[in-house]
Amino acid sequence: MRKLFLTFFYTGLSPWAPGTAGSIAAGLVGFLLLQYIPIDTLLLLTILITVVGIKQINIYEKQTGTHDDKSIVIDEVVGLWLAFSFVDVTNIYQLILCFIYFRIFDIWKPSFIGRIDRDVKGGLGVMGDDLLAGLIAGICSTATWQAIEYYLI
Repeated sequence: MRKLFLTFFYTGLSPWAPGTAGSIAAGLVGFLLLQYIPIDTLLLLTILITVVGIKQINIYEKQTGTHDDKSIVIDEVVGLWLAFSFVDVTNIYQLILCFIYFRIFDIWKPSFIGRIDRDVKGGLGVMGDDLLAGLIAGICSTATWQAIEYYLI
């Protein structure tokens, strides 16, 4: 059950770019959930998954002796869903912007994102860099969309 959760329904076991595969799955599931629940409920679910995820990652890392295994993609889920909480979720273009920015920041890991990834151990470190990437992605997505509306629409 832990592996199902940490790999987000086994998407983290993808042989190519498991983080991207997990992010795509998170985006699709997040989009589908938002058809039935309000964004604040998705944000609360994100917080719950974060807390459970940190604990489960700590257990997994202790059992396996690894840190930030590439198959663990629950951190991508919470990061992307956090980014979604900043935008108009009825606008598919803003959700796509969230995905693009999130992947850029998650892969590139600039500034504090990289520092968290390098220096914070355990589940908090695994989840922390993605949460910060999601926060920045949400802000950038909102700013980009506002610029598009102001200058182009």
